This record gives sequence, structure tokens and C-alpha cells, in this order.
Amino acid sequence: MASVTRKVLRMTFNNALGNAVTITLANPKTDLTAAQVEAVMDQIIAKNIFLTSGGDLISKRDVKIVNTTTDDLYDQPIT
Repeated sequence: MASVTRKVLRMTFNNALGNAVTITLANPKTDLTAAQVEAVMDQIIAKNIFLTSGGDLISKRDVKIVNTTTDDLYDQPIT
């Protein structure tokens, strides 16, 4: 049985229709600051580089670093 921990950076934006659009990046740097992430989000909005079904990304909604631990409770027998 194994335990696996993963960390992701989850940046959520509002698009032109007001819907949430999330961009997730695996393994963010441990010393990443909120100011750095917000600056990147501002650049993403300004450069208009992502196409969504609800139109352009127009504002920041949320930023989170999410840690998940998955515990595998069953190991398949080797035959």
C-alpha cells in the first residue's frame, strides 16, 4: 500500500459570461508568492492567450495551492 502526495497551483478566472475558468499547474515552486501568481494571472488576462466558450478571461477569481494525499488501500496480488 502506497501513499502519494501531489501539489498543484489552481488559478481561477472569470470569463466574459461570468463563468469560472480554471488553469491548474502541477508542482508549483515551494517559495511561490501570491504577488507572483497574481502578476502572472494579470499577464494571462492582458495577453488574451486562452480561448474559452464563454469569451475572454476578464478578471481573477481565486488562487489556491492544493495538496492532495491519495492512500492506496489495495495492492493487486502478483500472479
